[in-house]
Amino acid sequence: MYQKIALDNGLRIITCPMPHTRSVSVCIYMGAGSRYESDAQAGVSHFIEHLCFRGTEKRASAKDISGAIEGVGGVLNGGTDKELTVYWCKVAQPHFHLALDVLADMVLHSRFDRKDIEKERQIIVEEISMSKDAPNQLVGMILDELLWPDHPLGRDVAGTNKSVADMTREQMLDYMASEYSPANTVIAIAGNIQQDEAVNEVQKILGKWTNKKTRLDFVPYIENKNPRMKIENRETEQTHLCLALPGLSLQHPQRFTLDLLNVILGEGMSSRLFLEVRDKLGLAYNIHSYLDHFQDSGALTVYAGVHPKKLEIGITAILQQLALLKEKITEEELNKAKELSKGRLLLRMEDSRSVAGWVGGQEILNGSIMDVEEVVAVIDKVTAEEMCALAKELLIGEKLRLSVVGPVKSADHLEKLLKI
Repeated sequence: MYQKIALDNGLRIITCPMPHTRSVSVCIYMGAGSRYESDAQAGVSHFIEHLCFRGTEKRASAKDISGAIEGVGGVLNGGTDKELTVYWCKVAQPHFHLALDVLADMVLHSRFDRKDIEKERQIIVEEISMSKDAPNQLVGMILDELLWPDHPLGRDVAGTNKSVADMTREQMLDYMASEYSPANTVIAIAGNIQQDEAVNEVQKILGKWTNKKTRLDFVPYIENKNPRMKIENRETEQTHLCLALPGLSLQHPQRFTLDLLNVILGEGMSSRLFLEVRDKLGLAYNIHSYLDHFQDSGALTVYAGVHPKKLEIGITAILQQLALLKEKITEEELNKAKELSKGRLLLRMEDSRSVAGWVGGQEILNGSIMDVEEVVAVIDKVTAEEMCALAKELLIGEKLRLSVVGPVKSADHLEKLLKI
C-alpha cells in the first residue's frame, strides 16, 4: 500500500501509488501541537498554522497562495490538533509539483509580517469567541478541562484570549525553529504518482532543509484528582451535555476493541444510544459518542442536546446504556460493528487525501504504520467477551466526568446521578 524512505536530513517521505485516480494529495505533517506548548505559549502552534497561509517570500499574500492552487482546481487547507499540525493539498495529477512547491514554500518561507500577525491575531480571537458562543462546542472544551486538568491536553488548541493577545513574533519564530524541523516532519503523498518521481521532487525542494535546534517534548499526563462536574449556566433553548470516562492511548493494544465498543454505543443511526435515547425515548435530536486517542491518554465521550427539563432523564438514560455495555454484547452487534468499521475504513481508501492522511498521521504520531489489512485482521479477532471485559475495566462510576451548558442554575443533584 505504501513505500517509506528517509532523506539524509531526516525528513520522512511516504508514497502511496493509486494509479486508478486522477488526483495527487500531499500532506505535510509536523509533530507540533498544543500539548507541546507551555501556558505562556498556549495557541502558538495554531497561530503559526494560520500565518503560514498569509504570505511567503515567493507568494506575498494569502491570495497568491490560495490562488495558485485554486487556479488549477485544487484544494488547500491545514489544521492544528493537540499532537500534530498538518498542511495539505489535493490537485489533479499534472499539478503535483505545484502542490508540493506551495506547501513547502508555506512551511519554510512564510514571512510572518507584523501587519499580518496583528490581523490574524484578531481573527483567532474571533475564532475563540465563536467556539465559546456555540454551546455544543463549549461543552466539549469544558469537558477537556475536567478530563485533563492543569495540563495542555485540557486546553483549547487555539489558546486563550490572553495568550493570543500576548503572543510575540519572536515567540512564534522560536517555537517554529524547535518544532518545524525535517526530523519532526512527515510528507505523505498519495495518488496517481510513482515513488521515484515523488521522492525526487521532494529531494529537490526540501533535501537541503536543515534544523539543529532541540525539539520540545510534551509533558506526560498523570491522572490526578479533579472535579467531576462543571456547569455553565446559559440561556439556551437546549441543554448540552457531555459525559466522559478516561479511555486508551494510541499505543494501547486494546484500542481497536474500544473503537468497536464505541461503534455499538454511539456511532451511527443503529447504535444503542441513537435507538434508545433518540428513537425510543425521543429525548435528543443529536446524540453520539466519540473517542480521543492520544500518545499517553484517551477518553470515551457521549454528547447530547436535550430539553432543559429533560436533563436528568437524559443523563440517566445515557448512564444506563453505558452500564449495559458491561453486561452483554450480542454477536449480531459485534458483527455489525466490525463490518461498519471495516467498511468505512475501506471506503476512505478510495480518496487520495484520506490515504495520505492515513499513513502520514500514523507515522508522525507512532513512528510506524499499520496498513488496512493489518487493522482489518485486528478488528476481526475481537470477541464479545473481550469487549465486555474492557467495558468493566473502563466504565467505572467514580471516573465519570460531566460538563453541561444550558439554563442550569443548581447542579448539586446532578452529581448524585454519576454512577454506573
